[in-house]
Amino acid sequence: MSTDVALPPGYALNEYRIESLLGLGGFGLTYLATDTNLNLKVAIKEYLPTDWVHRAPDHSVKPKSADTLETFNWGRSRFLEESRTLASFHHPNIVRVMRFFQANETAYMVMDFVAGLPLHEWMRNRRPLDERTVLAIALPLLDGLEVVHAGGFLHRDIKPGNIFIRGDGSPVLIDFGSARTAAANTELTTIVSPGFAPVEQYDSRGGQGPWSDLYALGGVLYRAVTGVHPPDAVTRMRGDSLGEIGLM
Repeated sequence: MSTDVALPPGYALNEYRIESLLGLGGFGLTYLATDTNLNLKVAIKEYLPTDWVHRAPDHSVKPKSADTLETFNWGRSRFLEESRTLASFHHPNIVRVMRFFQANETAYMVMDFVAGLPLHEWMRNRRPLDERTVLAIALPLLDGLEVVHAGGFLHRDIKPGNIFIRGDGSPVLIDFGSARTAAANTELTTIVSPGFAPVEQYDSRGGQGPWSDLYALGGVLYRAVTGVHPPDAVTRMRGDSLGEIGLM
């Protein structure tokens, strides 16, 4: 996805003013915005799967063809339903979803803006991490994931860039734009962050479940402890070399 599709700084989206682009992925973009009513910084996720839609000159989102319209409408409905469920989760180590709405013919999720550093940046000048520090990151995230999984959801994109460390050192799991229900026999879109995604996420019928998020978190902790990016799951299926990689 190109940054060219992003809403411009200063754009008014209901009571929110877009400030800058925070990130982008296969299914949408995340913005830093200001709630002009409360004078509060927030993060806004926009549903914009560029395989199916494009940005029109008036900033609305339009399907690329009649063939993609039904798929886009289904995905937008799921995005809104999932936003409603995620808004019900309350945990100090999960980013809070504050509201959701439709505009520009697509959907938006408004979340707390988490001030801090992504885990990979935070670790850069703190290596090696001692056991106490690693546990202080791992245990709160496991508690938060328990809440998500108990609610029937999967995060599906746990990686160092989606874990922020606040000023007090506490971790928070962000970016639930890829989250989906964990219902049995459900076909899930493929979300792959190499090294962190388990092999079942390479296939929409791969049998994703809570174990998939735990695998990804294990990859994050491996990166935190060793300083080495974990090999991707497909490579590990062919021949696992993890035992050959020493601590750095």
